[in-house]
Amino acid sequence: MIFRQLFDPASSSYSYLLGDKKTKQAILIDAVLSSTEQTLLLLEQLDLKLSIAIDTHTHADHITGLGALRDQTGCNTMMGTQAVADCLSANFKDGDQIGGGSIKLDAIYTPGHTDDSYCFYLPSNSGGMLFSGDTLLIRGTGRTDFQNGNAKQQYHSLFNRLLQLPNNCAVYPAHDYKGWTVSSIGEEKRNNPRLQISSQADYINLMDSLDLPNPKMMDVAVPANQACGDLH
Repeated sequence: MIFRQLFDPASSSYSYLLGDKKTKQAILIDAVLSSTEQTLLLLEQLDLKLSIAIDTHTHADHITGLGALRDQTGCNTMMGTQAVADCLSANFKDGDQIGGGSIKLDAIYTPGHTDDSYCFYLPSNSGGMLFSGDTLLIRGTGRTDFQNGNAKQQYHSLFNRLLQLPNNCAVYPAHDYKGWTVSSIGEEKRNNPRLQISSQADYINLMDSLDLPNPKMMDVAVPANQACGDLH
């Protein structure tokens, strides 16, 4: 498998490109509109054809590249069934497999940060790879105070879904503001301060006590992303 982690410095966002060496099919997770030309160049250089572009959720801090990539490559664009975007090629639900060649991602519905949040798990004998969106961050978790966020739901998504994956599963988040690129389930269990709580009630209290400003691009990004990145 060909794997690349892409970074957008303006929003501290990560995108992930997974390519099948044999079939040349590729999947892109959490594309950023401003990185479209860079992404197209990388696909050309790696001799890959983008077959599917998917978002983990409706982002509030950058414009998605889903629509632009579909226009340029003819790829299918997908989000979870809970997403309100009506411009997608198709939707997926919890338990579905999203495939490109031999690459099969398991869709895991993980509401809490937003009501349309998903994570994607690529199983392997070495623990696999989890693309955790904004649900599980490196030493953090996604805020739950807008876009129908819910700390109770996020607790379930974290403790009853994601943290049940193998300890050696690599964790690749949608953002990191410190420059960290990868973690693991076991590492986050030990070191993530948001996970060191003793009950669901404690987690709800912790998340409700955060006093965070809205993302700078929220008023622009959310409606644009509900239109697959169309700014008009």
